[in-house]
Amino acid sequence: METKPAPEAGDRAAGTADAAEAAPSPTQAGAAARVVAGPALEARDLRREFAGFPALDGVSFQLQPGELLTVFGPNGAGKTTLLRVLGGGLRPTSGEVRLAGEPVDVGERTWRARIGVLSHRGFLYDQLSAAENLRFYGDLFGLDALADRVREALAAVGLAGRADARVGSFSRGMRQRLALARALLHDPDVVLLDEPWTGLDAHAAGLLRDVLASLKDGRRAVVLVTHQLGEGLRLADHVAIQVRGRFATLEPRADVPGDGFEAYYREVVERAAAGAGTGGAEL
Repeated sequence: METKPAPEAGDRAAGTADAAEAAPSPTQAGAAARVVAGPALEARDLRREFAGFPALDGVSFQLQPGELLTVFGPNGAGKTTLLRVLGGGLRPTSGEVRLAGEPVDVGERTWRARIGVLSHRGFLYDQLSAAENLRFYGDLFGLDALADRVREALAAVGLAGRADARVGSFSRGMRQRLALARALLHDPDVVLLDEPWTGLDAHAAGLLRDVLASLKDGRRAVVLVTHQLGEGLRLADHVAIQVRGRFATLEPRADVPGDGFEAYYREVVERAAAGAGTGGAEL
C-alpha cells in the first residue's frame, strides 16, 4: 500500500480538493440534524453518460430514514458511478437526487454536510495517528466540539485504544474502520458505502459488519455497493441488482431468496445482459 506523507500547510488545498467529495461544507459543518420532510434519499430517473455511453440509465429509488439498500452487480455495471452521482461527485446527465424531499444542486456544496461517503480512497494519512487524521479532517471543515466527535467516532468503530497509533501501522481492516469513522464524523443523514469489505479477512470483515449494522439506527439512509453477496444480504432492507447502468431488479429483502440468492443473482445478471432487464423502479 502506498504511503502518503503527512500533510504540510501547503498540501491543504490538495487535501481539501480530494476530501470535498466525501465531506461537509464549512458553512454546514456541525449543523443540527434536519427534519426529514420526505424520503431521506431519493433518486429520480438518474442518467449519466460518458462520451455517449450510459453508465447510468434511468435509476430510481427511495429510502426512508433507517433503511439500507444493497446494490449488487457485475464489474462495469455503473455502481460506483451511481454512488458518485448520489454523493455529488458527478453531475447526472439527467434526473434528480433529493434529500429529505428537497432537490439538490451538485454545483452547491452546502447539502454535502448531510452525506458521508466511504469510497475506495480512504483519505487517510499514514504518518498521522488515527485521532490526528480525524482532527485534520474536522479542522478542514470547521466541525464544532471536535475533540468529543473524534473520541466518539473512534469508540464507535472500535479504535479508541489505537487513537494515538500511526495509521501506517494499521491493518487493512483497521484502516477501513477508521475511514468509516471519518465518513461519519459530521453525523450525516445519508451514508454511501463503496465495497467496504474489499481486501478484508474473515475476522476484519466481521468487525466491520458489526460497525455497519450500527448505522441502521433509524436516523440514516444507507446505500451499500458490494460484491459480497452474503454480507450485503445480511444488512439489506432492500436489494437491487444493477446491470449495464440499470436496476434489473429492486425488491424488499423479504422478497429475495436467501439460500439460493447466488443462483438468483446470476440468472438476473444473465437475463439483463441479454437485454431483458426491467430498468429503474421505485421502492
